[in-house]
Amino acid sequence: MPDTTNTKMAKVNGIDVDALMQVVRDVEADPKKGMVEFRVMSNWTGQTKSRSKVESYRLGGERIARAFSMAVDEPFELLGENTAPNPQEYLMTALNACIMVGYVAGAAVKGIKLDKVEIESTGMLDLRGFLGIDASVRPGYDKIKTVVRLKGKGTAAQFQEIHETVMKTSPNYFNVSRPIPIDSTLIVE
Repeated sequence: MPDTTNTKMAKVNGIDVDALMQVVRDVEADPKKGMVEFRVMSNWTGQTKSRSKVESYRLGGERIARAFSMAVDEPFELLGENTAPNPQEYLMTALNACIMVGYVAGAAVKGIKLDKVEIESTGMLDLRGFLGIDASVRPGYDKIKTVVRLKGKGTAAQFQEIHETVMKTSPNYFNVSRPIPIDSTLIVE
C-alpha cells in the first residue's frame, strides 16, 4: 500500500482511503488491534432448513454488536423446500464477497476508480461422497473456479497487481484454498 501519511485522499469506490490507512497504521503499531473474531450461531428450523444469526464480533478485544439473520435451505431436488440459498451457495457468496472487498479496497488505495467488479464462482460436487456411497469420492469440491471481471480507470498491469495481492491476502480465499483445522466438539443434551 502506498504511504499516505501526509496526503489527504478522498473516498475512492466508496472506500475512505484515509480511514483504511489509519487502520493499517493502528494495526502496525499494535497488532492486538488487528485481531478479529467472528461468530455465527446456526439453528435447525426443520427439514433441510436452518437459520444463522450474527449478534456480534470482536475487534481488538472489543465486542461490537451486530444483528443479522440468514436463512439456509436446499433446493427441491436435494430434499429441501428451495426457500433460501444452500450452504454451498453461501460458501461461494462468502468467497466472492471477501475477495471483492480486496479488489475494491486495493483499487481505492491506488486511486483507481472502478466501474465494475463482478466475480463468478463455480464448483462441481459429486454427491456419492456426501451420501457415503463411495469412500474414494471426496464429499467436497476438487476445485472452485473464479472468474473476476474488472472495469475501471486502471491499466491491465495495475489490475493484475491488485489481483495477485487479493489472492495473497483475502481471508476467505485463504480459508477455502488451504486446509485449516476445525476443532469440533459434540455436546449431547
